[in-house]
Amino acid sequence: MAKLRVLMTAAAHAVLYGTCDALWCNCTTVLCQKTGSLCETDGACIASTSFINGQEQHVRTCITQDSLVPPGQPILCLSAEGLLNTHCCYTDYCNSIDLKVPSMTSLTHMEGDSDATGTWGPVELVAVIAGPVFLLCLLLLASMFLFQYYQRACSHRQRLEVEDPSCDHLFLPKDKTLQDLIYDLSTSGSGSGLPLFVQRTVARTIVLQEIIGKGRFGEVWRGRWRGGDVAVKIFSSREERSWFREAEIYQTIMLRHENILGFIAADNKDNGTWTQLWLVSDYHEYGSLFDYLNRYSVTIEGMIKLALSAASGLAHLHMEILGTQGKPGIAHRDLKSKNILVKKNCTCAIADLGLAVRHESATDTIDIAPNQRVGTKRYMAPEVLDESINMRQFDSFKCADIYALGLVYWEIARRCNSGGVHEEYQLPYYDLVPSDPSIEEMRKVVCDQKLRPNVPNWWQSYEALRVMSKIMRECWYANGTARLTALRIKKTLSQLSVQEDIKV
Repeated sequence: MAKLRVLMTAAAHAVLYGTCDALWCNCTTVLCQKTGSLCETDGACIASTSFINGQEQHVRTCITQDSLVPPGQPILCLSAEGLLNTHCCYTDYCNSIDLKVPSMTSLTHMEGDSDATGTWGPVELVAVIAGPVFLLCLLLLASMFLFQYYQRACSHRQRLEVEDPSCDHLFLPKDKTLQDLIYDLSTSGSGSGLPLFVQRTVARTIVLQEIIGKGRFGEVWRGRWRGGDVAVKIFSSREERSWFREAEIYQTIMLRHENILGFIAADNKDNGTWTQLWLVSDYHEYGSLFDYLNRYSVTIEGMIKLALSAASGLAHLHMEILGTQGKPGIAHRDLKSKNILVKKNCTCAIADLGLAVRHESATDTIDIAPNQRVGTKRYMAPEVLDESINMRQFDSFKCADIYALGLVYWEIARRCNSGGVHEEYQLPYYDLVPSDPSIEEMRKVVCDQKLRPNVPNWWQSYEALRVMSKIMRECWYANGTARLTALRIKKTLSQLSVQEDIKV
């Protein structure tokens, strides 16, 4: 009769709710009291027997389809030896079976930990099984994070003087030198230098060796990269504008030239207490032209090579190259012997472009850096000293560079050893102004008295020195528009080198 009553109740539910295709299960939970101890599901019927707190407990209920995971062996349908005996089935009222109590051997073992066994049910069992899976996922995520962090650490390493070759393989071929990289990535592309990610990789793997100079901006070091020497100009953080400007100018499209200092990389580096700003360039062991002329006298051939190469570099700087891969005209604005380097082949490379200006011919505008520094007073052209220079005309800046180039030529010519005669090194106007002259002192000499460095008469006895002295005078005209151009000077010196049979 009891079984008949159950069947009639189920039939009534089917008629009432229209769910004849659903699976009906016996249910002993509180939630099923209103439905006649029955429950309906799209999943399975479940029966379980457990021994909790010294009492045998039986549970019959429904579980839904989405709870049957993983497919084939659902976690909720698994038994736990000594704790839980579970049975899942998939026909109507199939969970009416009576399951045996878990074995007493296991129960006896677990009675010493009644708190733990007394809290374990189907949900807790899922947690016990899912826990290791969750931990495994966490370990995998942690491994991925550490791998990504290692890659970032290599490409953004902030230490100053520790070479980390382990990072090289991420970006740069092991057999590439700086010259190879610059040739492959610069001359074959825009000519504006190495890509930024290569610059950062190179800069962060340089080992500083020794300090080779100091200036207003900071220090210059000799560094090592893959067995080769590089120069590292380190700006203090308060000189960030100068660092950014110089790096920007050096990366101008098509700027690379054999007589302009070879730019390699720019990077900002944090050594833990303050930020340093690095500018990495080619290293030239002779140092500046100022240093070179202080140490050595030069032959006529050496004088022409230095003068011609300096003119070639300045001519390329001033020149505008039209086209989609063109180059704007650039004026140096601080040309002097200390800002010209001497290469191993005794030719010049113009350096220190921090004050340079660019001319955009399409808009006829001049890109002037927001910098309070105006150059070196001793080398300032008359129009700069008396403030009559036309700042809106780019040619004015080029003419000021030519005036300074004439002074540099005077420094070179003084050290020329002709017939066993040469003079000691001196700065321009050494006999007319103090060692650190003011603008007013320079203006009085150059603009008011219209004096220029002394050109010895004996220079006229030698063709090369005679040509050099003529070029100087034509660079020093008070009227900037009357001065020679860098290209004209280059052509004149090229002809002189042919006459002297000099290989430049």
